[in-house]
Amino acid sequence: MKTLLQVLSDEEKDQIHERTLTVLENTGVRVDTAKGRQILRDAGAQVDTNTQIVRFPRALVEEALHLAPKKFSLGARRPGWDLEMNAGNCTLSADGEGMFVGDWETGERRESDFNDWLTATRLLDALDEIGVYWSIVEGGGGNGSPADAVKYWRTIFRNFSKHVQDSTAGAEYSPWLLEVLQVIFGDKETIRQGHPFSFLVCPQSPLIIDQQYTDGYLALLGWDIPVAVMPMPLMGGTAPGSLISTAIIGNCEVLAMLCLVQSGAPGTPFIYAPALAISDPRSGVYAAGSIENGLLGAAATEMARYYNIPVDSSGGGSSHYIPTIQGGYERAMNAMLPVLSWPDILVGCGLLGGSMYLSFEQLLIDVEVYKMSRRAYQGIESGEGKWLDEVISRVGPGGYFMGERSTVKNLRSGEWYLSKFGWHDSYEAWVNAGKPMVLDEACEKVKHILANHESLPLDDHIERELDRIQEKARETTENGA
Repeated sequence: MKTLLQVLSDEEKDQIHERTLTVLENTGVRVDTAKGRQILRDAGAQVDTNTQIVRFPRALVEEALHLAPKKFSLGARRPGWDLEMNAGNCTLSADGEGMFVGDWETGERRESDFNDWLTATRLLDALDEIGVYWSIVEGGGGNGSPADAVKYWRTIFRNFSKHVQDSTAGAEYSPWLLEVLQVIFGDKETIRQGHPFSFLVCPQSPLIIDQQYTDGYLALLGWDIPVAVMPMPLMGGTAPGSLISTAIIGNCEVLAMLCLVQSGAPGTPFIYAPALAISDPRSGVYAAGSIENGLLGAAATEMARYYNIPVDSSGGGSSHYIPTIQGGYERAMNAMLPVLSWPDILVGCGLLGGSMYLSFEQLLIDVEVYKMSRRAYQGIESGEGKWLDEVISRVGPGGYFMGERSTVKNLRSGEWYLSKFGWHDSYEAWVNAGKPMVLDEACEKVKHILANHESLPLDDHIERELDRIQEKARETTENGA
């Protein structure tokens, strides 16, 4: 059977839901976007125009949960790479928005730049375990002018051919995104059906729906662009000082956005994606390596399954800044727990130091941790060809099973997870090989992948049309339109 992990009882999930409804109805959420407040007012929410606090009637929340699609696919430019959500699958997404990089050639830390961002994008495209793109470091230039944003998006799609999950920097950028999507993927109906792009929104904890990025998404209503809602409450900081209450805060923020999205465009694809985490009481900063983050990541998945909606979960963080033993045990533990809960997407690979420092080597190590965790989730099978009573009787006491056909068959079918990463031979062989270390191996793999991987190119006529859009965006900015 599959490995079972449960961090919340059925009663606790009921309590989180009920207490969430109470907070939303009585305390409310501050909604900083005027357009959002109007949508919610029209849907029956109580809006205080002075404080911008919106209170959500229970019926509004329940109706939003009813309207949210239970299943849909996230599309990809690469054939065969569409991701069915809420269908029993799990893929990786890189962590996002790091500011520094550990140079994989010199080992020095520095601020990330465009070349780092582009290199990371190409590396993510080459790794089959990563099915979703999020901009892993700063440097891509997507928050500049509209022309910069067009260049940013076309560069992503040129170098990453699987599903892209990102944002626009405001409502004025969203029409440019739609133009890019139509050139690459087709007309409005094709985009509505195919979902080649999903939008990431991060409400501010505690209990604030921001204006800038929310308006960026609201400008896309009617296009059925899936939205992943990722508040980031920190237990003891921007969330109360217990794990269960942190889950409640995150749930409130996600369901408040759900009400807004479903009120604005009923049936819009929605992804439950709170990045629940804890603060370090010694400093107040994000305690990325604490094991409680893994528990909260699993809790987020369980709440999404409670509502039967697709889920991004977060996991695999570390407080250390470079790939080390500390980083290894923190990331492995904090990834395995969320993977065992089996979300649709696990976010978090590649960044160290509280999700601020990109390590290309760590990205490959994280993929290996995910693969091992995935095997742990698959559990112990007991079907035909697994019990092997006859083999036990025939080989008998003192026998050896390696040469049995059943052993070979199960070896080939995946009963063993045989890692191709790290060292798996004798001590003497390791010494004779020069005592290679896993970090050196990861570095060489990065170099090999980047030297040999070719991204799926955009057609020439698409590139020409994107040139035209980028130039139009530049002229619009220069003319002050």
